[in-house]
Amino acid sequence: MNRENLSSLFCGFLFAIGLGISGMTQPQKVVGFLDLFGSWDPSLLFVMAGAVLVYSIGYRWVKKNRKPFFTSAFLIPTNRQLDSSLMLGSALFGIGWGIAGFCPGPALTSLVGLGHSVLVFAGTMLAVMLLFEKWQSRKAIR
Repeated sequence: MNRENLSSLFCGFLFAIGLGISGMTQPQKVVGFLDLFGSWDPSLLFVMAGAVLVYSIGYRWVKKNRKPFFTSAFLIPTNRQLDSSLMLGSALFGIGWGIAGFCPGPALTSLVGLGHSVLVFAGTMLAVMLLFEKWQSRKAIR
């Protein structure tokens, strides 16, 4: 296994551990955070603040360096266009997150427990991803 893959594996494990510790793998905690007018649970604000802090420091570091440690180039997105696909995808993501209490990262982390709700969510997520890919490939052919 090369250094790039080992680095990705380490980051994935670190991310999964962080999701577990923060409570992001517990749908009731996420739904409680999103329930602003009910019994709102603000504890995930600390998770969000920590994530923003780590990201902002990391991004500044990336912009200062010419080359990453484990691969040949930084992969920084350049597309800044707001199109209908982005807006629809964002809306579906938010609706799914609010209904199920899972977003993709925590759902994949929660698969280890083989709970019914996470299996349904992950299966549905996979099916929708495959349908989207099929739709995109048909759209590209036209």
